[in-house]
Amino acid sequence: MKPKTLSRGTAEVRILPDLDALSRAAADEFLRTAREAIRQGGRFTVALSGGHTPRRLYEYLINCPQERIGELPSEKMEIFFGDERQVVPDHAESNFRMVRETLLANGRIPLANVHRIQGELDPQQAADLYEAELRKCFGLAPGQPPRFDLILLGLGTDGHTASLFPGTSALAEERRWACANWVPKLQSHRVTLTLPVLNAGAKVVFLVSGKEKAEVLRAVLQCEDEGVKLPAQLVRPHSGRLRWLVDADAASLL
Repeated sequence: MKPKTLSRGTAEVRILPDLDALSRAAADEFLRTAREAIRQGGRFTVALSGGHTPRRLYEYLINCPQERIGELPSEKMEIFFGDERQVVPDHAESNFRMVRETLLANGRIPLANVHRIQGELDPQQAADLYEAELRKCFGLAPGQPPRFDLILLGLGTDGHTASLFPGTSALAEERRWACANWVPKLQSHRVTLTLPVLNAGAKVVFLVSGKEKAEVLRAVLQCEDEGVKLPAQLVRPHSGRLRWLVDADAASLL
């Protein structure tokens, strides 16, 4: 199939044939956004997503000859994370470990420019330290949320994104930029960026792949104004662009 683009409310939905095509399109988006941000502001700030789908993107960015991230001035890239599990950085489920094994594997991006969430710490302490890191890196005034050049997000089968799960307290957070969110279904805390940060992004891109995501993707993109909102539906950048890159399996019910 050929890629096609749909409009859903204020969002642009691009449907790609498969995960490889999705990863190539996401790499184009990543590199184009990075070049423009560096050209205009002297640096590129990005919040990365964890999970299977973005892993393929990160591998593509460093392995594909046409899309090498090494073509960018890596010292001008600031790497952040959308969320992290309550694990040590070498744990198999650590988002940082996945990014270290893929996007950071060639050593081009200085470690000083990689701002990980310290999942091995007490969750509240980790959230406080991460918010302090955001303030330091962005030079923010009180009450002013960081504006990332690019935020990458995934979509769970329950409608969660980052670690903003249905029914959890973080969904109501209006002041904090990072918080420790207790997730009852997982019986654990996650440290996550909050909606004020996600909705302040200059560009927010969801990456969604697989038939198991078809039902929830359709529900999220219905854009109904009444009733209970799924967390991913609450991501609506105030003055930025919202794009969905989805494969044909995930889009099969649209």
